[in-house]
Amino acid sequence: MPFTVTVLTMFPEAFPGPLGVSLIGTAWRERGLWGLETVDIRNFSEDKRGFLDDTPAGGGPGQVLKADVVARALDSLSGPPRPLLYMSARGRPLTQARVKEWAKTDGIVVLCGRFEGVDQRVLDARGFEEVSVGDAVLAGGEAAAMVLIEACVRLIPGVLGQAMSLSSESFEDGLLEHPQFTRPRTFEGIDIPEVLLSGDHKRVAAWRQAQREETTRERRPDLWAAHLDQRPAEPSAKSQLKSKKARGE
Repeated sequence: MPFTVTVLTMFPEAFPGPLGVSLIGTAWRERGLWGLETVDIRNFSEDKRGFLDDTPAGGGPGQVLKADVVARALDSLSGPPRPLLYMSARGRPLTQARVKEWAKTDGIVVLCGRFEGVDQRVLDARGFEEVSVGDAVLAGGEAAAMVLIEACVRLIPGVLGQAMSLSSESFEDGLLEHPQFTRPRTFEGIDIPEVLLSGDHKRVAAWRQAQREETTRERRPDLWAAHLDQRPAEPSAKSQLKSKKARGE
């Protein structure tokens, strides 16, 4: 059975959106390498008026999606257990490490909130993990869900077809990706860096690594600090001296 994504949403018409185009869309529609299904939360309201939400307990603006409605929508699903993910600005940040873990499972179930969010009790009772795609607030979880889903699906073997390109991308080893260039050689007076045209693969690799480190240091000091913490410590002068003596130098 392919990696299957189930989205619980009030707006199933929002999908597949960008998930239905290019290589990812072809992998779904034509090649069957992954599956996408939507569940309309509105179908699980037992209120005769079809209400899904109510006012926040304790007062305040907006509405909150009701726990019982979301629970019924979730409990209607069948198949093997899958990670339950709720798109939320207060969630843990989406990372490539977590994406790689989810991509190795049978699939994911993604809950898209609206209004002021979802009753916390159903999130806790069903074991949802809250996930944020950035430090910004959206009108609903659908756009964020597409980001998370695309990040997972593109790692499924065969979807993109180029394992080498995946291994050198941003975040794979804690660093951001190096800048890319292609023809024409000169664009508006700016040349492709000469080292990339040298044919010297070692020089190219060294230049790219230096660019990755510089970009990460400037744009993501948090990642750079983590990268420095993970690098092996430089041997002390004393240990270097012992090593030289052992080699008879």
